[in-house]
Amino acid sequence: GEVLLMVHGNPTWSFLYRDLIKEFSKTNRVVALDHMGCGLSDKPQGFDYCLNSHISNLDRLIDHLKLNGINLCVHDWGGAIGFGSLTKRKKLFKSAVIFNTAAFLSEHIPWRIKILRNRPLGDLAIRYLNAFAWPATFMTTKKALTSNVKDGYLFPYQTPDKRKAISEFVQDIPMENNHRTHSVLCLIESELPKCEMPIQIIWGGMDFCFNDHFFEKWKSYFPQAKSTYFEDAGHYVMEDKFHETSNIMKEFYQTI
Repeated sequence: GEVLLMVHGNPTWSFLYRDLIKEFSKTNRVVALDHMGCGLSDKPQGFDYCLNSHISNLDRLIDHLKLNGINLCVHDWGGAIGFGSLTKRKKLFKSAVIFNTAAFLSEHIPWRIKILRNRPLGDLAIRYLNAFAWPATFMTTKKALTSNVKDGYLFPYQTPDKRKAISEFVQDIPMENNHRTHSVLCLIESELPKCEMPIQIIWGGMDFCFNDHFFEKWKSYFPQAKSTYFEDAGHYVMEDKFHETSNIMKEFYQTI
């Protein structure tokens, strides 16, 4: 079947898409990677955990698997990583489904994340106190996750060394002009208006991080995109609204 490429963010892994993988693998070839340092991928302590490196890894995976006609799905940091690849190689991509995410610069950052972005305290808190992955198990949904699902999200991140990438994702948020990732994200943003393909936006309105500002900005870049806004869903919109999300995606893919 046609390729669905699902790209996760922080502090999740491909587990985020598990129900969508089960559903769409009946009809599609579904590829859901774990970024370096995340999920079941290796977690090298010396790796350069920056946006450009994650994009390069995704590019290499696409080449290795010889993917084309790609229907992209992105969430959280997956937006910048996925669109980082798409904007360079538009001919390989057919469509995009955008969950709560960003692929553009923004001055909006929650105070909770702003605090954790400061080294060395933020890094120590994330890695040694599990102050990012653990709170995400109850701050990202309106509907409480079951204990098994919480365990699933936390499974790859049980020691400080295994939380290296989680911390580096937070440090890699480019709030300053001289930040190493600022120019990379700026280039991606400049290419967004050139992405002339079918777009479906599925958004959780109770997201304290990727809030309505980000939703409206996506619509400004893709005014012709289809969009669905759930007032009673959180950052992990596919957890709160799996059946609705699945049906929206099916209808979307039938029209492209």
